[in-house]
Amino acid sequence: MLQWILMAVMTVAAALAVLVPIGRRPAAAEGSARSIYRDQLDELTRDRERGLIGETEAEAARIELSRRLLKADGAAADSGPDGRRAGRIGFVAAAILVPAIALGVYLRIGAPQLPDQPLAARQTATAADAEIATLIGRVEQHLKESPEDGTGWEILGPVYARLGRDDDAVRAFGNAIRLLGSTADREARLGEAMTARDGGVVTADAKAAFARALALDPNNDRARFYSAVAVTQSGDRPAAIAAWQALIDGAPQDAPWLPVAKSELASLENPQPGPTASDMQAAAGKSPQEQQAMIEGMVASLAARLDAAPEDAEGWARLFRAYMVLGRPDDASAALARARTALASKPELLAAVEKVASENGVGTAKP
Repeated sequence: MLQWILMAVMTVAAALAVLVPIGRRPAAAEGSARSIYRDQLDELTRDRERGLIGETEAEAARIELSRRLLKADGAAADSGPDGRRAGRIGFVAAAILVPAIALGVYLRIGAPQLPDQPLAARQTATAADAEIATLIGRVEQHLKESPEDGTGWEILGPVYARLGRDDDAVRAFGNAIRLLGSTADREARLGEAMTARDGGVVTADAKAAFARALALDPNNDRARFYSAVAVTQSGDRPAAIAAWQALIDGAPQDAPWLPVAKSELASLENPQPGPTASDMQAAAGKSPQEQQAMIEGMVASLAARLDAAPEDAEGWARLFRAYMVLGRPDDASAALARARTALASKPELLAAVEKVASENGVGTAKP
């Protein structure tokens, strides 16, 4: 509450600092101008009486000074009681409306619930980003001058991948393989970069890279993981179950990808009930409103199941996709918030959910 009071006081103070000078009448300035013109008229009369100026020149000067004096008087009349009243009304309206509009805009597009990031953390992050950008720039400049340096490309590949520069990562790993030769790790990283570039779809080129990696090292976890993803995407459920189970059986307990693999296996072994052929046939005869209600019901059922059993990354992905297709991004963000709460003690699984949320366009800024 104190924060809101302080914000209100600061906003009003800022508005007053701008509006008070605008709202003031320039009365002193107007009176000063009239006084100067009258003094000049008196001085002109004295000069004419002493013979310092001719009658023609005196008359012309008198007319000009009189015109200016009338103009000043007219300006003062225009800013009389009615003008001052209108000015005060405008001032009060602006003093109220400016803070109100500013607050409304902030509540609409701002994020008052987010905690402040410490200044030291911001400075550290900025310095680290600048340092990384500088190092990347140096390596890129070196490779422009020496494009056949395979080690340079191999260094840049993982950096590009971490920064989400997937096209550059594919190019870097491809050059490293061309110049340094094929290894299981290089081929697996190339396939991973291709998969990231293509939105998570394991394409034929990526499959070929993973196949080459496994030919060189059948135990390469990266290649085995994405090969299981490829089988899952093919729709061959029994083969996908076998691939995930084999991967899990041979995995160390601290493998960072293990929770995702277990979630994928659980989704395949316990597929969520979807609309059957008879359901689809029945839906075809329904009105658009009834079809929409049917879809909403299935989405609500999926959301309730995930709230009860949140350890299903693929289930969260389906829920996020459904909400986004239905044009309900706020519900998708709310579902992500619930997943973060439910999986707070399971960072690896939460990371997988965060990833599928990002892939489906759901905001990932943590509250």
